[in-house]
Amino acid sequence: MVTTPGEARLAHLRRLRLAKDTMDRDWAEPLDLDAVAAHAGYSRYHFIRAFKAVYGSTPGQYLSRRRIERAEELLRSANLSVTEICTLVGFSSLGTFSASFKKQTGLTPSAYRDRHVGRGAALIPGCYAMLWYGGIDAPGGDGPEDSDPEDSNS
Repeated sequence: MVTTPGEARLAHLRRLRLAKDTMDRDWAEPLDLDAVAAHAGYSRYHFIRAFKAVYGSTPGQYLSRRRIERAEELLRSANLSVTEICTLVGFSSLGTFSASFKKQTGLTPSAYRDRHVGRGAALIPGCYAMLWYGGIDAPGGDGPEDSDPEDSNS
């Protein structure tokens, strides 16, 4: 099978898009860069170079930006502490989260909340936001994640 340079480029872009889609879908999970690169068909280091060439940032920088965007949304809309938001969006360190947030937005998370809260609808209660983002288990254990897949065949 002969592949033209254009077809090879499209295949390359498709594989990178697949990896980017994985990061967009699983943004709150810890990033296993080797697994994401392998999923796209690349070694770790080739994947980092290729991703940066196409998207203008490394996979880690891209994922951090996406997580901060989610944190901005939660700071504006949910009645959760900065620490809870830090954990929900996938950061393992409050210091790293705060420094990344300030670098991207120019404000600390608390200052961002102070600036943006009160300009729209009331804040969503923290317990609902935690349930929505998967931070705590649903009361009663009746959610789909608690069901046994073997029982669904009845």
